[in-house]
Amino acid sequence: MSVMLAFYDAHVRALPDPLPAGVTAEHDGPLVRLLGGHRGFVAAPADLRVDGADLDRLIARQRDRFAGLGQAVEWKTHGHDLPADLTGRLRAAGFEPEEEETVMIAPAEDVAAEPVPPEGVVLRRVEERADLERIAAFQGRVWGDDRSWVADDLAAQLAANPRGTVVLVAEAGEEVVCAARLEARPEEGHAGLWGGSTLPEWRGRGIYRATVAERARLAVAMGVRYLQVDASPDSAPILRRLGFTAVTTTTPYVWTPPAADGR
Repeated sequence: MSVMLAFYDAHVRALPDPLPAGVTAEHDGPLVRLLGGHRGFVAAPADLRVDGADLDRLIARQRDRFAGLGQAVEWKTHGHDLPADLTGRLRAAGFEPEEEETVMIAPAEDVAAEPVPPEGVVLRRVEERADLERIAAFQGRVWGDDRSWVADDLAAQLAANPRGTVVLVAEAGEEVVCAARLEARPEEGHAGLWGGSTLPEWRGRGIYRATVAERARLAVAMGVRYLQVDASPDSAPILRRLGFTAVTTTTPYVWTPPAADGR
């Protein structure tokens, strides 16, 4: 196991403390499930040390707990997780995979730089509710669905970790063309780079690269050692050029209550 992957398993996979307002944690054997927020979440260690029928029952308990709440839930899996048949058993229990992403890590100091956005684009750190709602509307444009929950989610993260959470927008005049955030845990030595969505017509101009440089610069100032990204196929090549190394893959497995998906 690489040093970076070992660091990821030991530190990055740990849950944030404190949790955002309205989110509570419950322990179930090796798992921690989070209730509340946009959808529930199941966090697991790299090796569950549970298999066979016992694993099936563990999975069913998570599904049934969220079914009782009428809430969707994400079980975050990784390519190196054990047991190897975990994802097949999740599928059998009704969990569906979303897009696989590549977990990439880099020393923060190697990535930090003065951002250089294209001419006419300005990076700005935001916290006001009006700006968070603008980001939610922007995300809806990018992904073509209702992202109104994003404003509440960002507000809760800012309140729970005001020192370590940074929300950035890239604006061309009055238009948000990219949004990204930093979630830093300086006491753990790491920070996550999340978001980084860009309007299709503004891609390929270096805006995402500028948000990475700025977030890395801010992370270093906080004392962060490593940066971590769950990279899409579009962002992974950019991050490799910036010095990030792929250490594993991650795939969310999501169970959705029938009433929520129309079945």
